Amino acid sequence: MSSEDKSTGARNGCCISIPPTSVAVSNGIMQRATEEIEIPMPWGIVAGKWWGPREKQPVLALHGWQDNAGTFDRLCPLLPDDVPILAIDLPGHGRSAHYPKGMHYYIFWDGIALIRRIVKYFGWEKITLLGHSLGGALSFMYAAAFPDEVEGFISIDIAGPPARDHHKQAANLGDSIDRFLRYESLPESKTPCYGYDDAIDVVLAAYDGSVDLQSVEVLMRRGMAPAAERFNKEGFYFSRDLRLKVSLMGMLSLPQVIAHAEKIKCKVLNIRAVPGMHFDNVDYYPSVIEAMQKNSRKLVYNEIPGTHHIHLVNPERISQQVTDFL
Repeated sequence: MSSEDKSTGARNGCCISIPPTSVAVSNGIMQRATEEIEIPMPWGIVAGKWWGPREKQPVLALHGWQDNAGTFDRLCPLLPDDVPILAIDLPGHGRSAHYPKGMHYYIFWDGIALIRRIVKYFGWEKITLLGHSLGGALSFMYAAAFPDEVEGFISIDIAGPPARDHHKQAANLGDSIDRFLRYESLPESKTPCYGYDDAIDVVLAAYDGSVDLQSVEVLMRRGMAPAAERFNKEGFYFSRDLRLKVSLMGMLSLPQVIAHAEKIKCKVLNIRAVPGMHFDNVDYYPSVIEAMQKNSRKLVYNEIPGTHHIHLVNPERISQQVTDFL
């Protein structure tokens, strides 16, 4: 396979490309040309949105929990035109395939293997990652697992996997499993469907001030779809897998996160939104940043006023930092 084939994903016709498009985002910024792609996986496909030139290896962009690749739709137009970005929908999110019944989402561990599958599929040797929230934690974990194969990563409003109190996790384990099984056995006829405006209102309320109306509309381009005929309902439904609501089992303790942080060698840009996301353990964020500094060849940490979704609501506040890092 040629280096160009590895970058573009032209692999025996397996990586499906949908013709490029150019659309205006809600803040009036014209997007660069993008292509929708599908990457084959053992359980189905991972959908993605490729920004910029296809002849170069892209930055791999990873979204947050229950978001989708659209989370970068307002940031990417502000980045250099010659820097390609591949924003993917994680499994069970956006337009990507859901896991088969019987499989559980262990998001922090599955994500490492997913990135590895994508790297092997395209034949990349060293990668740069851009992640928000869960996506930032996955970038952190991959950089710890493969420290010599990551050039650098940008993490937005998260230091690493959030440290979980294992006593709380043990206390909630049984209830989590029962909830997962209930979601798994829910018949399609019970899938909640809404009118468009009602669906947007539901999402806006769920994010509790982290996003604005325009940001929700951007996310829902990939996050909801017209109700299928088999639902026997009208309106729209949320396309993400309901089982993702119970996907936080197998989380790490703070000592485990610290141990992984000390394995990271690449350069790191960590952008923390203020007030951003609340973390139960106040020592988590500074402890992880300090641990990464031990072996990272360069670590830049900046606090920027904004919500947890600063990259989507106020991308202009961080775009120059991201550009300088890339």
